[in-house]
Amino acid sequence: MSDPSASPADAPTPAETASVVEDFLDIFYAPAAVFARRANGNFWIPMLVVMLMTGAIFLATRGVTRPIMDAEMARAEAAQMKKNPQITPDQLAVGRNIQEKVAPVGAFLFPPIGILLVALTLWLVGKMFGATQTWNAALVVSSYAYILKPVEGFLNGAQAMMMNPASLDGRLRVSLGVARFLDPATTSPVLLAAIGRLDLFTIWLTALLAIGLSVTGRISRRDGAIAAVIVWIIGALPGVIGALLQG
Repeated sequence: MSDPSASPADAPTPAETASVVEDFLDIFYAPAAVFARRANGNFWIPMLVVMLMTGAIFLATRGVTRPIMDAEMARAEAAQMKKNPQITPDQLAVGRNIQEKVAPVGAFLFPPIGILLVALTLWLVGKMFGATQTWNAALVVSSYAYILKPVEGFLNGAQAMMMNPASLDGRLRVSLGVARFLDPATTSPVLLAAIGRLDLFTIWLTALLAIGLSVTGRISRRDGAIAAVIVWIIGALPGVIGALLQG
């Protein structure tokens, strides 16, 4: 029986509930609330949504972004021929054909792989700061933060549609960062790989990871921000190392 003398402040507060649609809207302006209510929730739903949306947007914008993919493949092939002059045009053509066939599949597979890798990195780095974040919570944070990827893909496609195809000579030409103003033909690939991380969506995603780690790992926002920056640096390493090897 309830105590009639108890004040409303003494009564238990019901758990906040929201639909998945509300979660994906709130993540843009109230991410802490999303991470708090979903920390122990199911990460498969947001991961699946991100995967399907990213893949669908890639297929829908593939035509207008084709010059970007062609330019990137041409530079990669030139680097291959520079390192190994014995490679023939036929061999390069075979490799290009395989990449074109694999690209649509990769558009659906890469997002969940990215979510898993980011979650693992965030979870491990968080331990350095005493975070109590669970593996499930790390996956939830990473999955919801990755909703920015299909949004970025949509905006990239919209930009490509309005730009001169001749100007689409690299993937960073449609990025919302400093790197879009650098000529990929003359700029160091290592510098491009590093500066390419200084764009709106990568920084925004890093901020979401910081908030998510702070909320679900029960650490300060300062420590969460430092941990997220470390994750950002680790995320830049594959691109920088790949550019070094390519050069």
